[in-house]
Amino acid sequence: MTLTRRLAGLLALVAPLLLAAVLAVGGPAHAATAPTGYWKTIDDDTHQPKSVVYIWVGEDGKLYGKIVKLFRQPDEEPDPVCDDCEGPLHNQRILGMQIINGLSPDGDAWSGGTILDPGNGETYKCIITPKPDGKTLDVRGYIGFSLIGRTQVWHRTDKPTDEVEYLK
Repeated sequence: MTLTRRLAGLLALVAPLLLAAVLAVGGPAHAATAPTGYWKTIDDDTHQPKSVVYIWVGEDGKLYGKIVKLFRQPDEEPDPVCDDCEGPLHNQRILGMQIINGLSPDGDAWSGGTILDPGNGETYKCIITPKPDGKTLDVRGYIGFSLIGRTQVWHRTDKPTDEVEYLK
């Protein structure tokens, strides 16, 4: 047997193993993990809990989220509406409102969709990046380029047992 034939035979045996190793390391490990579940949002000014958002993956493979719980001060309206929202969301209850729409996997993040801020009625482009610990998300809303915007850190939480909780 010539050296060329031996090398060809060896390559035929090793190539499938190398391909499998490359796919196992470089494939799905870099895909975005869907941050499904319940996430507590924190108010930028007071640093107190503001809401719980439930995030799910729709049948189209995109990410969606709605508000399932509100944290309120004793003097605040327990069931507020989005009076600054436009169109069909105008004067709709914030509790139960879908605020995250149509984000697609993008590397280690989810992007290409929007997030609504019911506090001002504005809709922003959105990028959600799950942190490796699985307990926090970076949620960035922006206009135009992602450099012009703000990022909040959301914290994983349990399914809420009530829709409104009053803060002390």
